[in-house]
Amino acid sequence: MSLVDKVVYITGGTKGIGYGIAEVLLHSGMRVAISGRNLEDAQKAAASLTEDDSRVLGIASDVTKLDDENKAVKAILDKFGQLDVVLANAGVGHFAPIDELEVDKWNQMIDTNLNGVFHTLKASVDALKESKGYYITLASLAGTNFFPTAAGYNATKFGVVGFTQAVMLDLRPYDIKVSTIMPGSVASHFNNNEPGDKDAWKIQPEDIGKLVVDLLTMHPRTLPSKIEVRPSRPDKK
Repeated sequence: MSLVDKVVYITGGTKGIGYGIAEVLLHSGMRVAISGRNLEDAQKAAASLTEDDSRVLGIASDVTKLDDENKAVKAILDKFGQLDVVLANAGVGHFAPIDELEVDKWNQMIDTNLNGVFHTLKASVDALKESKGYYITLASLAGTNFFPTAAGYNATKFGVVGFTQAVMLDLRPYDIKVSTIMPGSVASHFNNNEPGDKDAWKIQPEDIGKLVVDLLTMHPRTLPSKIEVRPSRPDKK
């Protein structure tokens, strides 16, 4: 796929991994739409990506609501006339032993991490059929490696991996490619982290962006459907 003037929609794109991917894809020639739950934040993030507002769009959308995602996709099509790549990146994490995990936090993870990727795809699948495009989910190594205090997070990320792999089989007949990226430790704002020098050993958001470019520009006969990526070396405590 030539990336010049192709259109990508990135959920949760106002900061962290989503914003880093948006930067890389914009510099690769794509037109970029990013969403967040707050319109002002989304528009500020979009403006910080480029001063050329013909190439970027900031949208308010809560992925837990299918209607929001339908409106987001409509706004993208109204502005750019096409949608070629969708990257379901929005996610949350709450960590506690299962006997201490609060029900509302469990539900928030299910609604955002699992229902959200479904809503994003449901809203965009017709446009992706039209463009013979690419749908990518941001899962996690927590989608294959379980650990204490992460029952809810593991459940959602295992679910995202299974969902994406099944969707890959459903959509291949339409020439839509589907992949899930499963990162380990990333220097991002996830779980209230403030990225800094202490995160230099981690995967950087732009590294994930480069990986997305590699997927999009790979020969169309080849589909890496599930990609695990982790820091080359662990932190030296």
